Amino acid sequence: MNEFRERYPDVQVEDGAIITEHGNIYSSGGASSLWNLILYLVEKFADRETAVMVSKLFALDIGRNSQSQFAIFKGQRNHSDGDIQKVQDYIEEHYSTKIITDDLAALINSSRKTFERRFKDATNNTTTEYLQRVRIEAAKTFFEESRKNVTEIMLEVGYTDMRTFRDTFKKITGLAPIEYRNKFAKTSYEV
Repeated sequence: MNEFRERYPDVQVEDGAIITEHGNIYSSGGASSLWNLILYLVEKFADRETAVMVSKLFALDIGRNSQSQFAIFKGQRNHSDGDIQKVQDYIEEHYSTKIITDDLAALINSSRKTFERRFKDATNNTTTEYLQRVRIEAAKTFFEESRKNVTEIMLEVGYTDMRTFRDTFKKITGLAPIEYRNKFAKTSYEV
């Protein structure tokens, strides 16, 4: 995504969009999101009733407008700032603890203001946004691979307030924690 933005700075990119419409040009965001584009076009050029019927006939999820639930955050590391990569390593190793921006700046002997600017320039995220994404990615893995409840996972990834955790999780993934677990957790019939 960063490479695309660098090559085409005048193009506005909407992260996670399933369908993009610009004038009479339509695009889908991923291989299987072609079906979402087809449903969108059926609804646009026919009607909602026909689109719903098609979605039922083909067992398609109508109305899905984001791919965020499928996104995998691996950190934005395609930059050359070694100090910021050191801070990213620290965040990824200590995400479950309380992390203070001043302490992160001190890791690389930087003032807070300079550190925050450098971090944002390198990763396209503030330190808070980056930490949230790292924590939510860890929570997603716990939901997929463990039978821990939401409160246990919330605490394990560094949140202490359920509402903040739920709101942040939904903002990043597009799903509530329980919805995510129900969709992606191993089921009893899986080995």
